[in-house]
Amino acid sequence: MKTYIFGHKNTDTDSMTSSIALSYLKNQLGEDTVPCTLDKINKESQFILDYFNLKTPMVLDNVKTQVKDSNYNKFEGLNPNSSILEAFNTMIKNNFRILPIVDNTNVLKGLITMKDIAMSLTDEKLYSKLNTSLENIKNTLDGEILIDGNKPSNGEIVIGAFYKDTLEKADKLNSETILIVGDRYDIIELAIANKVNTIVVTGGLTPPKDLLDDANNNNINVVRTPKDTYTTSQLVKQSNFISSIMKVNDIVSFREYSYLEDVKEMMKNHKHSNYPVVDKDNRYLGFINRSNILNPDKKKVILVDHNEYKQSVEGLEDADILEIIDHHKLGDISTSKPISFRNVPVGSTCTIVYGLYREYGIEIPREIAGVLISGILSDTLVLKSPTATKVDEVAIKELSKILDLDYEKYALEMFKAGTSIEGDSISSIVFRDFKEFSILDNKVGIGQIFTLDIDSVEKRKDEMIKYIENVCEEQEFKMILVVVTDILKNGSYIYFNESATPYIKAAYGQNAKLGTFIEDAVSRKKQFVPNVTDAFEALEK
Repeated sequence: MKTYIFGHKNTDTDSMTSSIALSYLKNQLGEDTVPCTLDKINKESQFILDYFNLKTPMVLDNVKTQVKDSNYNKFEGLNPNSSILEAFNTMIKNNFRILPIVDNTNVLKGLITMKDIAMSLTDEKLYSKLNTSLENIKNTLDGEILIDGNKPSNGEIVIGAFYKDTLEKADKLNSETILIVGDRYDIIELAIANKVNTIVVTGGLTPPKDLLDDANNNNINVVRTPKDTYTTSQLVKQSNFISSIMKVNDIVSFREYSYLEDVKEMMKNHKHSNYPVVDKDNRYLGFINRSNILNPDKKKVILVDHNEYKQSVEGLEDADILEIIDHHKLGDISTSKPISFRNVPVGSTCTIVYGLYREYGIEIPREIAGVLISGILSDTLVLKSPTATKVDEVAIKELSKILDLDYEKYALEMFKAGTSIEGDSISSIVFRDFKEFSILDNKVGIGQIFTLDIDSVEKRKDEMIKYIENVCEEQEFKMILVVVTDILKNGSYIYFNESATPYIKAAYGQNAKLGTFIEDAVSRKKQFVPNVTDAFEALEK
């Protein structure tokens, strides 16, 4: 089973690049991992992927447990033209009580249960008629085909136990007759004259050659069986196509990508013991029952650049968390068993991942060195952020040697590509790098935009503030603070909802207002989240 590696929601560069780099490392160590993002990547991240010629990671919507994770039962289905007896024997052999009926492309056409077969044996409509193939009759009766009339065996069953005159008067022999007869050759002759559909000769007897020739000339099916007439009459109805008794309506099935939580709800409302599993094209895959969903295989995940449920993927509670690599404060994620949890106070998750390469002695190829250095440069603002450490600086210098790269010039190109807001909606600007926090039970959101084009933000200031107010009202935020960081001036402009003004003043001084520039404040983690937390504690205690 694959392991998914991903960062936090509103994926930033460090989240994406650390996912890619860690996945490559794990795969070199023999694991099967895939790097993911939780949403569409930003412009800066796209620049990095293009620069180093890397594929965009897959977008992971959730890690909820699905039907495909449940180890459901997989066994082959039968064709609708199989016989009832074949279905019965298949069930007995494999200890099944239900079978899927599928066409030649494995599309689910219906279901049959042991109960359906039992009920069919007393169904008057099926008792006296056949709708089947000559091959089915032969197999059901352990017989031998003497004449193949190249047509299905469809018609009413007639037992040739009467005198010829009696049958002739009864006018029961016609093109829709399945005649069961022993060595009553006069009756066989009458049947051929009336061009019956099929003749089943019992007792292992062979009709005279002239009769067989006449049957062949009239395209009449002829089967010989070693069984007696009574046994044949009882068994032959089990040669009917299984399609004649299968259930085709109101079938409750589940897609392989259905979530188990939804499956459980559906099962509460239905009393079936087994349910077919199908793909998007209704092709049969297997059967799921209540026991299959008790201990499913949970999705395996590794988290990077976060360790809080609110910042992570939907359904994380259902997943099997194998490892966490982060450089933020400890969050609320818990596990049922010990895991590898590496939390280091450095400026970037990529710095930690770089250290892992060195620990394991794995060579770093150029493209991986590229994503690693990009993540560090982005999260530390080229080592200008207060979160930057000597460890980050050493990592950048070592990665620069691998790349033969002027990292400061490259960083400027990266930031320029990533900070453009031209053509962006206000919602995408506000939520570009947005994180939600709970501070003293208050819902607080802090978004951050790094830009080299402050004028473009200023022009849309009023529109952004109005949008922030609406989001606060609709989603019940106590505060939304959008931090617009000027990379060159090494400081940030702040925008927030009006009702949050007292907290902003408590955090940044009584002169703080909409659009105020906070010097030397570039780190959400060290300079905005702590200040806002202190402000709430000061005003609400």
